[in-house]
Amino acid sequence: MPNVKPSTVLGRQLGDELRRLREAAGLTTAAAAKALDCTGGKISRIENGHVPVRTPDLVALMDAYAVGDAGIRERLGALAQRANRRRREGWWHEYGPVLADTYRDYIEMEDICDSIRTFQVQLMPGLLQTAEYGRAVTVASRAWQSAEEVEQFVRVRLARQERLTGERQLELWAVLAEGVLHQQVGGPQVMHDQLEHLAEMAEQPNVTVQVLPYSRGAHSGMFGPYLLMSFPRVSAQNLVLTETPTGNIWMEQESEVAQYRALFDDARISALPPPESLGLIRRIAKEHRP
Repeated sequence: MPNVKPSTVLGRQLGDELRRLREAAGLTTAAAAKALDCTGGKISRIENGHVPVRTPDLVALMDAYAVGDAGIRERLGALAQRANRRRREGWWHEYGPVLADTYRDYIEMEDICDSIRTFQVQLMPGLLQTAEYGRAVTVASRAWQSAEEVEQFVRVRLARQERLTGERQLELWAVLAEGVLHQQVGGPQVMHDQLEHLAEMAEQPNVTVQVLPYSRGAHSGMFGPYLLMSFPRVSAQNLVLTETPTGNIWMEQESEVAQYRALFDDARISALPPPESLGLIRRIAKEHRP
């Protein structure tokens, strides 16, 4: 089995929660270090996500911080397992060869978050893509060489969509620039079917779709797509993701997250309301019909 590096994103998520618990307990890093018989520097590295947290160390820290809530202890234990990449029952692990570490990080975060808000300039959100649309995008990316790799990546994308329809339904709010609806990814038939699928998903109670029309002119979201993840616990650290051709960029500072929350608020306020957006989606779908 290949050696897989700990996830720095998940590690920082865990570290942030441990830092909050330490501060709530009124302990310094030096005091916390006594629980592990280590230096205060190691505690700082754990809280910054720079080193993985072994289960015995996690238990010792939670004991030192007087964490008696069984739910919190269980949740942090599960998060530590994900961060350390030792847990192999996640469905995405069987697709390891076609998943970059950054994309695996994203899938694991998507698996534990409860809300996603995204603004897209030109591309349909992966959670709302049909297989044919996703295949066309994957081929165009030139990131995979063989047809089998392309098909595996498409299967990963479709498997992710279980978060919208399964038992733990994710709340998704997507604001799409109108250009997303017009870009003929895969040709007219693929786009027609994609927009019909988008319209169907937009009618689900946990999915909100808005379209920002060309007529709105200049707006604050013109400079690129982004995604905001929120997590079920108030103490959990919200995240922002921006994608580039060479990898993902995560933003975790509250000041950065707040700026993107404001950007998203501007986008949703400027966009058409959901009912009008749905009507526009269906009209453009007809235009794509071969």
